[in-house]
Amino acid sequence: MLPARKPNPVLEHALETDFLVVGAGFAGLAAARRLAELRPQSSIIVLEAEQVGEGAQGRNSGFMFDIPLSVRRAAVRPEQARDSTLLSRAAIQYLKAVVEEHQIECDWRQDGKYHVAVSQRAQQQGLEPMREMLSSLGEEFEWLQGSALHEQVGTEYYQSAIFTPGTVLLNPSALTRGLADSLPENVRLFEYSPVLSLELTAGIRVRTPAGSVRAKKLILAVNGFIEQFGFFNGRLIHFAAYASLSAPLSAEQQSALAGRSTWGLTPANALVGTTLRRTADQRLYIQHSLDYRPELEFSGQELEAIQQQHHQALSRRFPALSNLELAHTWAGMICLSRNDSPGFGQLAPNVYGAVCQNGMGITKGTIGGMLAADLACDEHSELLDKMLQLEPPSALLPKPVLGLAVRSRLSWEKWRARAES
Repeated sequence: MLPARKPNPVLEHALETDFLVVGAGFAGLAAARRLAELRPQSSIIVLEAEQVGEGAQGRNSGFMFDIPLSVRRAAVRPEQARDSTLLSRAAIQYLKAVVEEHQIECDWRQDGKYHVAVSQRAQQQGLEPMREMLSSLGEEFEWLQGSALHEQVGTEYYQSAIFTPGTVLLNPSALTRGLADSLPENVRLFEYSPVLSLELTAGIRVRTPAGSVRAKKLILAVNGFIEQFGFFNGRLIHFAAYASLSAPLSAEQQSALAGRSTWGLTPANALVGTTLRRTADQRLYIQHSLDYRPELEFSGQELEAIQQQHHQALSRRFPALSNLELAHTWAGMICLSRNDSPGFGQLAPNVYGAVCQNGMGITKGTIGGMLAADLACDEHSELLDKMLQLEPPSALLPKPVLGLAVRSRLSWEKWRARAES
């Protein structure tokens, strides 16, 4: 949907640098920009395996969350929810300043979000604990039910919702492109340059298909692929998520769709529920269904069936939108930890990581990358202290047992919360 962009060159030489960042998603780009701010005289290289904005960082739902998505652990440890919110809002503030400074056109809108439930069970198990948490933290929110909710989102499908005003909705690919194309002058970005090997025995050296880089310090911002670099093995859970985007709504369809002109909905049950957006260019976006994919791969053969599921889900929610066309359907990888914790910190001498954002990739990736840069530069701050205080991703069951457990849990959740799909 975006205009054509000329990618940065492929790495084709053997280079040396002060700092190397692997991954040009939100974490990697934030790390590179922050390194340049802290060390303007240092050399910085960023390696991206694909073209910027074409990976998961550009294909997510475009929610920049400021508060936790889940109360599963926050309800038990409210201080963790408070710190998580503080870190997320620091990321939003940082990105807003960059977007304004460089005039990045990414449909930035602080529209807030509706956290929605279809059934009474989902309201009791998802929304009511969230309401208690928000109240205990003194956060602003609005509890909506029935017609008060229907009038805002244009559908009677949902029974109740919590609206929080701090979430920003945007085009994630446009934001990623803009961040990459406005990096400081001492940052060199190479695209289509996947890392094939990492050597740490005699300093830091990575090899790509056509080149190599020696670095004094390394930041890994590769999300779930961090295991292939030898870190956080047996601690990360990988899912494929599926999304579709409609063609632009016709004038007739827009008239039939009451409510606000733009909005975003997240489900009370994130494992099996449906995420929806009405975008600024008047399309409907839907993310629905997760599959356990420990191999970090998926084929395109499932997408036709997935598109049919998405069409049916939209028809249930918006029966007045006849002849709704889904123009794009795709899949992307999501990395989660069992205890909702990020993979952050020093991983080896002069090697740092900022991975596993647990479904909050824009904000958690951005703050993780920023603070990994601070850590690599021996800079200290209250935010870094809070990040370092978070527990690491907890250990998982052995792989054969883990696969059985995760797939069983998904099947159970899909049956138990089938009304939310």
